[in-house]
Amino acid sequence: MDERVGNWTDRVFTSVNVLIMIALVCAIVLTWQWFDTRSQIARLQLDLASRLASSESYNRESRQRASKAMEAEQAADVRLGILEKKMADSQNQQVALEQMYQELARNRDESTLAEIEQVLLIANQQLQLAGNVKAALIALQNVDATLQRMDRPQLKFLRKVVDRDMDRLKAMPYADIVGVSLHLDTVLNLVDGMPLAMEAHPRPAPIQVKKESNVWLAFGQEAWKDIRQLVRIQDMGKNEVPFLPPSQAYFLRENLKLRLLSARLSLLAHDQGAFRDDLALAQQWIRKYFDADSVQAKEALSILHQIYGSEIAIDRMDINDSLNAIHDFRVSREAGGK
Repeated sequence: MDERVGNWTDRVFTSVNVLIMIALVCAIVLTWQWFDTRSQIARLQLDLASRLASSESYNRESRQRASKAMEAEQAADVRLGILEKKMADSQNQQVALEQMYQELARNRDESTLAEIEQVLLIANQQLQLAGNVKAALIALQNVDATLQRMDRPQLKFLRKVVDRDMDRLKAMPYADIVGVSLHLDTVLNLVDGMPLAMEAHPRPAPIQVKKESNVWLAFGQEAWKDIRQLVRIQDMGKNEVPFLPPSQAYFLRENLKLRLLSARLSLLAHDQGAFRDDLALAQQWIRKYFDADSVQAKEALSILHQIYGSEIAIDRMDINDSLNAIHDFRVSREAGGK
């Protein structure tokens, strides 16, 4: 029994030792874990403190950045307000400039149309009074070029009217009214210089004198030659030269000028019959009362004969269609502007 007690005691002692060993191991393990845990906690605390410090620095930097961002945003808002104000001012200025440009363009168009109407009015007067077709065509061509430069869609119908007037003038028979009038002016300038028929002196026929070797005979021939030249005899035939006193000679020249002026009036009136009657009578007077062999009379007769066959009896011409179209267009624009 003692052996059993001893064995039990040994087993108990052994168990106690084992338990003590286990307890020691557990204590050591727990102690190591505790130290390790504290070490980890310390590291975590240091890491957390470091992260907290970094986070605080980041937050402080973020707050600074946010503050700067807010300041920049406020500055941007101020600038945006200034830009919006400037944009509004710019838009207002643009609207004002557009209105001013439209007003200037309207005024410029009005001025150009007024000039066109004036040009057409003068050309129409020249065409009706003097039959100056060339000047009227030049005026219409200039008007068409001006309308083309203006480049307005509403002006197309004006160009069509101007083109119709140009075609109509080109199709009409041409009468050189200006050229014939210039020829009449030339004859008028020759009238004062033309010598009268009674002022013309016949040219003496040359006297053939045979040379004599005898001095006295030669002297006698020379004396006889001089005596023969003292008296000149001219056979006027059946055409008697009219003798006019100075006062009537003056009125003759003035009447001839009046006849030529009457021919010019007939020319402007396109009266073919009266024009030719005046020219025929003027030629008759020059041949009857003036020296037809003089240079002035020959030139005057040549010019009168040349223009006698000119055709001046043409229909009345005008460019009233273009003139009325421009005038009506101006009136409608003024009414629309008001």
